[in-house]
Amino acid sequence: MSDRSKVTLFKTLGAVMERLPERFDVAIAKRLAKLVGRRSTRTRANLRTNLAHALRGDDRELDQRLLEHFIDRGFDSYGQYWAEGAKLPGIKPEHVFERFRIGEGLEYLYDAKTKGLGTIIGLPHIGSWEWGGSYLNSLGLGMTAVAEDLEPPELFAWFKSKRESIGIRIEPLDERAGTVLLQTLKDGGVIGLLCDRDIQGNGIEVEFFGERVRLPAGPATLALRTGATLVAAACYSGPGRDHFAVITPPIAAERHARLREDVTRVTQALAVELEGLIRRAPEQWHVLQPRFEDA
Repeated sequence: MSDRSKVTLFKTLGAVMERLPERFDVAIAKRLAKLVGRRSTRTRANLRTNLAHALRGDDRELDQRLLEHFIDRGFDSYGQYWAEGAKLPGIKPEHVFERFRIGEGLEYLYDAKTKGLGTIIGLPHIGSWEWGGSYLNSLGLGMTAVAEDLEPPELFAWFKSKRESIGIRIEPLDERAGTVLLQTLKDGGVIGLLCDRDIQGNGIEVEFFGERVRLPAGPATLALRTGATLVAAACYSGPGRDHFAVITPPIAAERHARLREDVTRVTQALAVELEGLIRRAPEQWHVLQPRFEDA
């Protein structure tokens, strides 16, 4: 597919999704996602391994029928995520505000704002974080996030404009990202970082669901260098067409040793919080890439 065709396709699909009745487009997206989940054996195997780690606890044997049920629900949820994300730019901010609630931990964000040192929100790929970012904008907190660059550049520009139309500032994941995030925190702002995958391949090794994996060092590094408040949070889809979020208590991020040792310690603490958030709704954990050695 040519670059022009790719951009046209995404813009057309986005326009169609924004205009379709929500229950209709979510139903279509769920059906398509489940179809992909049944036909793409590698993708299904990846999700099976990831969910098995999230569902298994204390070395208990995992019921395979239950696991397959969660996998099907996982693809359902993935389709819903894409449909609701595409729909979001077409929903009025006041309607987003009506349909989103922070069930736990909103006070931590307001406390951090009072301190004026910025807030770092570590996010797993759960539910729809974009809904959370739009809601924070309605509260006057805003959010800056980084995203993988897309090719061609016109596609990334379109993606960026759509996210910024709902109140989320998007910066490309490039050599300038760190400078932008530091300045945002210096200004007392909020940044949201998806941190359950090490996309750049230079993360910190920690224990995550019983295995040694690499997670991004960015959240811990920024917190240690700036004094910003570090929390973990997840934005869940449901109940019904609504959304709700859980924000954890702040994660201690003070300097005690060499920077790398401190980054490892704080990243491990963040990993523990991410595990807890994922286990609340493992079927909404949208990581279809290999995450563990046996994937």
